[in-house]
Amino acid sequence: MIRIASIAALALGLMAGQASAADTIKIGVNEPLTGPFAASGAYVVNGAKIAADEINAKGGVLGKKIELVIEDNKSNPTEAAAVAEKLITSDETPVMMGAWGSSLTLAVMPKLEEYEVPMLVETSSSGKITNSGNPFVFRISPPSALEAEAFAPMVEKLGVKKADFLVINNDWGRGAAGDFGKMLKEKGVTVGLTETMDAAAQDMSAQLAKIKGTDADTLMITAAVDQLTLVFKQMAAMGVKKRVITTGGSQNPDQIVAQAGAAAEKTMHLTTFLPWAPDKTPDPKATEYFLAEWKKRGHPFAGATESFRGYDGIRTIAAAIEKAGSTESKDIQKAFWDVKLVGLNGPIEFKKSGPVGKESGQSKPGVYLIEIADGQIGEVKL
Repeated sequence: MIRIASIAALALGLMAGQASAADTIKIGVNEPLTGPFAASGAYVVNGAKIAADEINAKGGVLGKKIELVIEDNKSNPTEAAAVAEKLITSDETPVMMGAWGSSLTLAVMPKLEEYEVPMLVETSSSGKITNSGNPFVFRISPPSALEAEAFAPMVEKLGVKKADFLVINNDWGRGAAGDFGKMLKEKGVTVGLTETMDAAAQDMSAQLAKIKGTDADTLMITAAVDQLTLVFKQMAAMGVKKRVITTGGSQNPDQIVAQAGAAAEKTMHLTTFLPWAPDKTPDPKATEYFLAEWKKRGHPFAGATESFRGYDGIRTIAAAIEKAGSTESKDIQKAFWDVKLVGLNGPIEFKKSGPVGKESGQSKPGVYLIEIADGQIGEVKL
């Protein structure tokens, strides 16, 4: 009798566990939580948690709570692909968000096709992501080409005549140099040196020495926030005096002010969110809610320019699940095409990008140019 009772109890326990799992809708989150991009990945994850909590407080999706299954891709492409496979096969997530960096996202994309699972891309900017023919990719961040397109009208007003590039040596950085370089040439601007640096590099003096010796008036930089801080400090120490414009929208200017101090003075940054001016954002009420919740949770304001991506990403995924009326991957993938909502940086609506029949989805967010002046951040008036 004791054995029979034990087996019955075990069976009931397993059934309860299955029922509990069925009561939630899993969303995989594949982000760098260790390695060179860890700070940015953590911001995105914390923004995602705010969205999940907000959605669940309002009743969830399809009558169920959403559950974020968060995994660390360790800022490594091989690890990012392995994480994606785990989220799909072991955790059985029907949809994912990720993977911050372009190289990380590109490494994940074959897994999306293999298992036919859609992914919302919240940060990556390489053109390859939406142009290579992967119908399971839906991106809310701007590719470098779109960012360059938005910057184009500002070039003449800024008086850019010749530009050098200093970029991280991966798909993100090289893609930015290519797309911005092409746009600048079309605007009659001379493109000079293109110097690269590894993601974990600490000393950029060799590259900066070359750049210092050119007659370029502008230096365009693509890198994550910690490396940007090092570059600015080394530029100041070496007396490199160029107009600086960073690309990628991932700079956390407040963090740069805190870490680089005077070395960041007069640097300009292309960004896709204006937390410094909530009233100028597409949905001021949503922006104010998000920033208040971010502060209430004890997160630094500097993270807002990254964290909003996770917030908008999860809201977009939830909208797709709601539209699908289903938790099946194929239904969610199809429903992404019908999503229409206002994100913190503009309308989110996917347009087809890439080869016919295998198009990815690309939304078009707002792009802004801000400047650090007297330790404060403000939008550049042109």
